[in-house]
Amino acid sequence: MSAAYDRLATLDDIARYASRVSARTLVFDIEPFVADWDSSQETLDDGIARVLDHAATIAGLVVVCFATNSRRRPTALPSDLRVQVEYLASAGKPLQTAPYRLFPPPGIVIGDQILTDGLLARRLGYTFLHYCPDQAGMPRGPRLLNRLGSLARPVLWRGTPACRE
Repeated sequence: MSAAYDRLATLDDIARYASRVSARTLVFDIEPFVADWDSSQETLDDGIARVLDHAATIAGLVVVCFATNSRRRPTALPSDLRVQVEYLASAGKPLQTAPYRLFPPPGIVIGDQILTDGLLARRLGYTFLHYCPDQAGMPRGPRLLNRLGSLARPVLWRGTPACRE
């Protein structure tokens, strides 16, 4: 699988896409797909459980990694699943790639930011599934990064649709 680009809306979309391309690794950005910015610990833990429930339906999946550039961490990670579950806080996306290099390809990075999640996917040779949240609730920093990323998207992935702004 080469560094492709597609948009998504739901966990069901991800499961169908991952099954279709026989993905062995999924890397999820935390905010806002798994848990909204500045949400509670319970929201983060519930979001991780929700993602892992959907990931369990994907045949051949080996690793589910949650990665965030924030310091935020879950209470605990399940250890009794058929997939390896990793959590990377202060991940340094897209500059730090070493932790992901041990994961089996093909892989998919799911996130809202082209300049962090999308570039990480390209550096790893993974597909980038772009989650386009409503910008009305987006904090200023991510909103600015999103706008800058929209300028880079046509250069990185020609002919791809933009998120609505």
